[in-house]
Amino acid sequence: MSLILALIVLLVFGVSAFAQSGRRSKTLPASTPTPAEKPSPSPTPTLPSSALVTAEKDQDYRCTNDGSLAQLLDRDEVGGFSPKEVDTKAEITAKPAPTYTREAHRLGVQGVVILKALLLADGKLDRVRVVKRLPYGLTENAIRAACEIKFRPAVKAGKEVSQWVTLEYPFRLADSSIFGP
Repeated sequence: MSLILALIVLLVFGVSAFAQSGRRSKTLPASTPTPAEKPSPSPTPTLPSSALVTAEKDQDYRCTNDGSLAQLLDRDEVGGFSPKEVDTKAEITAKPAPTYTREAHRLGVQGVVILKALLLADGKLDRVRVVKRLPYGLTENAIRAACEIKFRPAVKAGKEVSQWVTLEYPFRLADSSIFGP
């Protein structure tokens, strides 16, 4: 019986010895201090901080040379004729399409951004007013696209004048690329 008991003890304690992986522990070299982690710089936005303006309904914006938007506060002080008040309406000759933002594309946002733009007699765009907006940067991209339009000014009584025009920018997933925004 003592032989059986000795065999059981040997098996219980011996199994754990045989269950090891067979690797021998190596003596580790003296540990060297690890360098302190440097805080990683926060990622910088691809657009200037002033470009991160969120366009709101019934607000006016002006385009800047660096592609950012500037909100205008003098909304009631601007003039310009409506299309019905001019002899020859302003004619848009080039209207670039806006791009989807990654967030809007990922979330499947679709719709139409409606803007009113004041086209000056000198061939420049003065301001853009948001009539209908979409979230996730689509309105801002539509404003940036509006800033790039080319046009012939309106004419009234033989003189070039400023005119307000309505611009619609549709955002449809079917029209966007599946490979990017």
